[in-house]
Amino acid sequence: MSPRGDLAVVIAARNESDRIQSTVAAAARIRGVDLVVVVDDGSADGTGAAAAAAGAIVTRHARSRGKAAAMETGAEAIRVIEADRAAAGSESGSAPRHLLFLDADLAGTAELAGPLAEPVRTGQADMTIAVFTDRVKHGGHGLVLGLAGVGIERVTGWRPAEPLNGQRCLTRAAFEAARPLAPGWGAETGLTIDLLRKGMRVIEVQVPLAHRVTGQDLHSQLHRAHQLADVAWALALRQPWRQAAGSPEVVMAGPGPVGRA
Repeated sequence: MSPRGDLAVVIAARNESDRIQSTVAAAARIRGVDLVVVVDDGSADGTGAAAAAAGAIVTRHARSRGKAAAMETGAEAIRVIEADRAAAGSESGSAPRHLLFLDADLAGTAELAGPLAEPVRTGQADMTIAVFTDRVKHGGHGLVLGLAGVGIERVTGWRPAEPLNGQRCLTRAAFEAARPLAPGWGAETGLTIDLLRKGMRVIEVQVPLAHRVTGQDLHSQLHRAHQLADVAWALALRQPWRQAAGSPEVVMAGPGPVGRA
């Protein structure tokens, strides 16, 4: 890791002991990353210990509190670390790190998430969303994906290609502007809508990442059902009649980043 980077990685993890070490190691190799925080969301398989062994700073929920809570816990841990270092004089006057959220099962491909940070670093975007170049790796929840996409478009006028993608980079200011996050698996959907409504710039960036494909067993079907319910709830609370929508301009940025700015 660099001595003082501008990028901190947050990984929400639950029962990912088989992949979390390689994910942490790969994330630490991203340019500008000097902090990797893993939030062990009530795992029962040693995920936290494996993450710590790989060099991550680990914070743990005693029981599973869901994706959104893990994201907020990780971001808060980074804020506290930065405040402590500033008080000790080691980072006095330094700007808050940008936050790069990654899934725990990316394994070695996590290292390829670096391009998500570039538009944020350069001021082109307040938040980036990953679009996997191999879309097959992202399959398995078409109904939820469609609901999220249509719902975001209805409220903001823009339909992202991968509205549920958890690989995102954003400024600390953007993250704070979106708090509290929509609960559970609705976090990403709510985050996109809330930032666009506040006039912030959101773009998608193609990256060659890959994670575990959701299966067809009972556990996977229950996961999709929970995800569907959380996304639907996030959308219901963000309909135009509940909150006045903003009107950000549309910017198409060519073959690479695309989105609303």
